[in-house]
Order: sequence, then structure tokens, then C-alpha cells
Amino acid sequence: MKNKLSSGGLVYSTETGRMCPDCRQPVAQCECRQRARAVPVGDGVARVSRETKGRGGKAVTLVRGLALPPDALASLGKQLRTACGSGGTVKDGVIEIQGDHVERVMAALTAQGHTVKRAGG
Repeated sequence: MKNKLSSGGLVYSTETGRMCPDCRQPVAQCECRQRARAVPVGDGVARVSRETKGRGGKAVTLVRGLALPPDALASLGKQLRTACGSGGTVKDGVIEIQGDHVERVMAALTAQGHTVKRAGG
């Protein structure tokens, strides 16, 4: 007997490729994942922290909690990297900047009108 709660169904089609398990559309035309990515979760308070865990002892400055669309977040990440003179990336709504630049990042975000808090000590 088949479980009623299992989603089952088509996972791959030779015609269109991978299928989304939620909306059962081809992944390229999936609407549910695009909606989930469009509105990030955040309270609007930028939390700036320094982290070394899992990075071979190298310090990384993290900015979390900004409720911005992905393209605006990427643009802000570029501005912060330029202000700090270092590299970095934007992953899953978190801006990562290489090095310990907490004070510079907080000053740059405050100058742009964001509410900023230092997180993690």
C-alpha cells in the first residue's frame, strides 16, 4: 500500500530534464523556488560579526539580517568589499567579507542608513 503523504511522482523527464518536487514543473520554469528566493527573511537589522570557524583560522566578517532582494544584496556586498579593500561573496542572504573588517563594515552600513548591531562579541 502506498503512503498517502509521500509526494511521489515524476522526478526527471527526458523531454525537460529535472522536475521540481513541489510544483511539478521543470526546474527552469519552477515558480515556487523563485518566489522563495525573491523575499529574503530578515528583520532589517544588519548584524555584523567576525567568524573563523571552519575557515582554517582565517577571519571573515559576516553581515546577516538584511531584508534585501538578491541583486541589491549583491550590490551592497560589492560596495562593502570595495570599502574594505578585500574579497568576499554573498551566500544564502549572508554577505561574507574576507578579513576582520567589522568596524569598517558597521561604519559603511550606518552611513548608508541601515540599522546596525554588532553580533558575537
